Amino acid sequence: MKRRRWPEETGIIIILALVVVAMAISSENFRTVSNLRILLLNGAVIAFLAMGQCFVLLTGGIDLSAGANIAMTGVLAAVLMRAGLPWELAALISIGAGTSLGLLNGFFIHYVGLPAFIVTFCTFGMATSIPQIITGANSVSIKDPAFAVVGRGVVMGVPMPVVLVLVAAIILTIVLRYTPLGVQIYATGGNAEASRLAGVNIGRIILVVYAVSGFCASIGGMIVASRLMVGYTTAGSGQELFFSIASAVVGGVSLFGGVGSIIGALLGAILIATVSNGMNVLGVESYWQSLVIGVIILAGVTLDTYRRRISFGAQRRKRSQQSATSLPAAPVGGQSQ
Repeated sequence: MKRRRWPEETGIIIILALVVVAMAISSENFRTVSNLRILLLNGAVIAFLAMGQCFVLLTGGIDLSAGANIAMTGVLAAVLMRAGLPWELAALISIGAGTSLGLLNGFFIHYVGLPAFIVTFCTFGMATSIPQIITGANSVSIKDPAFAVVGRGVVMGVPMPVVLVLVAAIILTIVLRYTPLGVQIYATGGNAEASRLAGVNIGRIILVVYAVSGFCASIGGMIVASRLMVGYTTAGSGQELFFSIASAVVGGVSLFGGVGSIIGALLGAILIATVSNGMNVLGVESYWQSLVIGVIILAGVTLDTYRRRISFGAQRRKRSQQSATSLPAAPVGGQSQ
């Protein structure tokens, strides 16, 4: 009888369900429609960052500039609109700037050969400084009311940020699961050298994944700026980056590359947003949230490491068995013919 194989996201789904039930029992306010709306709106930006981080982590990299990208693109959009550009054009230019930051990360990581941690840490500083330089460290108000549709709009009763997350999740899932590009991304994270020998253009893959991360972060920047109708130079400088990495890791995306999915990262973002929202509803001090999320990340990384050891051990045993069965039979009587 063939053993049934459960989806990789089964574990995170069960944990999410338990957390939701526990929070709902603990507080009546958690069960209200208004709180659900707040949870989804706050989780939308984390979800975008987590999906972008998922692409990067699948290749064994990391993007520390994602949070600062939110501030850079949001302030840039506000400045461009103040200069007279239509909000659609200002948003496109800002998204292009955020994507370009990702391309810059990919260029220095692959073609210059610098570690991803160092490169993205440096671009984090750049993206943090740029909005402060162009505004004198002041916030920029957005006067165009039409821009509010990005962060405050509603489609058939569903907040626009949630709609954008769902659309992005569907597109990115299709890319990873059903296109040659997705296969190459997983292959690069699994074994970059073997992928290169197989003909995969590693440089192109690295540029693509960091560009996707920059694009997702810039969409998050548009959502934040639209919700507040202000371009804040400090937007994204809080726990967004911390939460995005936690979301991807607890959603099953391996820090070592080659394992994970957009659905898992999205479920991880919902879990992190639920934990954060539930603690706020319960009146838990904000500084406890970092501790809890830190524990969640540590648990996720520990499970990921343990899973890799088990998988590696199983592969070694399988190769050993194959080698044993492929050996020629010993001659009768111990003598060769």
